[in-house]
Amino acid sequence: MANLNFANKILALRDALGLTQEEFGKRLGVTNRAVSKWENEISVPSIESIYKMCKLYNVDIDYFFSDVSEKRADVNVRKNMPSIRELYKVGRGPSSSHTMGPEKACLLFKEKYPDAQSYKVVLFGSLARTGKGHRTDYAIEQSFAPKKVDIEFDCITKDLPHPNTMNLYAYRDGVQIGFERVCSIGGGQITLEGEELPENDNLYPLHSLSEMAAYCRKKGIRLWQYVNECEDADIDSFIKEIWSQMKRSVENGLNDTGCLPGALNVQKKAQYLFRQQHMDESEQTRENRLVCSYAFAVSEQNACGEKIVTAPTCGASGVVPAVLYYIKQKRNFSDEDIYRALKTAALIGNIVKTNASISGAECGCQAEIGTACAMASAALAELYNMSLEQIEYAAEIAIEHHLGLTCDPIYGLVQIPCIERNAVAAMRAINAVNLANFLTDTRKISFDLVVQTMYETGKDLSRHYRETSEGGLAKLYNV
Repeated sequence: MANLNFANKILALRDALGLTQEEFGKRLGVTNRAVSKWENEISVPSIESIYKMCKLYNVDIDYFFSDVSEKRADVNVRKNMPSIRELYKVGRGPSSSHTMGPEKACLLFKEKYPDAQSYKVVLFGSLARTGKGHRTDYAIEQSFAPKKVDIEFDCITKDLPHPNTMNLYAYRDGVQIGFERVCSIGGGQITLEGEELPENDNLYPLHSLSEMAAYCRKKGIRLWQYVNECEDADIDSFIKEIWSQMKRSVENGLNDTGCLPGALNVQKKAQYLFRQQHMDESEQTRENRLVCSYAFAVSEQNACGEKIVTAPTCGASGVVPAVLYYIKQKRNFSDEDIYRALKTAALIGNIVKTNASISGAECGCQAEIGTACAMASAALAELYNMSLEQIEYAAEIAIEHHLGLTCDPIYGLVQIPCIERNAVAAMRAINAVNLANFLTDTRKISFDLVVQTMYETGKDLSRHYRETSEGGLAKLYNV
């Protein structure tokens, strides 16, 4: 008789999705005790439950009915890959997951329960621990204004579907009339507990870079052309606005002076860096200074709560604009060239977001800055008309050498070490492209493998180093 091993397969699937037994069961319409019995071989799931698991989590039916004898089943969960419009978003900083996401959740909840007289929001995990520094409470208050909203910071509850979890309540005449649990999963995107993403969100049939590269080679097209195939006819107009906002963020930041908001009293440095030109300045020094000044400019705008583009997040929003703004001026690339580069960058970011995470609260700063560096590297390699192999290698180098990077913002502010990290990552993106230009034929590690490695590394990081301000610089710094 075939060894179907449902227990290990269900446990592997749930672990791959990062869900608790309660969360996993709720989506299937069963209790957490039922899931526990499945995983402990006390009972087996019904055919209906197996079908639901396949449909909900994009798992082939063969996964459950193949003969396995190994201790732990191997599961490959296929998540939906949505439009790059879900990656590039124009919004106010300082944090896509802590301000943009909660703001979106509150506005949708307010629209759903317009007759409510008051609201309550309970923040958990990273949202609770760094919410004040990230101005999450301010974003919530503004979203529900002029109605009253009570905000609670729950730093104790552990069993959460995501580190950025929030509960929303609506009240009328003292009676609760509405409730939702929301997860802010990074880049300003949110998910609602118990709700599936619409089928049309899965715009990209291929989910890994290896698959996309093979498809592009077969058709003789570039990665940005694959984006054009998958997106709608207005994608060029969208990318044009994204580039316009990126340029505005750089230029506004270069004209801004003074101190950043918050208790650290950090001096804005973008304009100072931009103007510090010396008579005998070498070309390399000039490049370092200008690229860093552009990254500082965008990051400081983000820290001030001004409009930026998530690329892929607010906290890492300075890397891609800095590299592209600099190289456009240096090499006189056209706006159309930049649009193609931005599409290539978005595809890289989308792959990471789909197969791993871009959330600092989930995987540390490697997920944010590492992804931003990979996006900038791929964009620059596209501008240089490098091969698919070179584009992949540049992006792989960028993430590989950010592996293990912690997210430890002092006072929960997206300032130290966040702003300098954007500048360093922008320079590293340029270096990654230069290295890929020479050594692509000798590489051993694929981009898809390093993305998987980043995700597993992030899951292994202590929560103290995942945007909680409980470890690292945030813990040891004293005024």
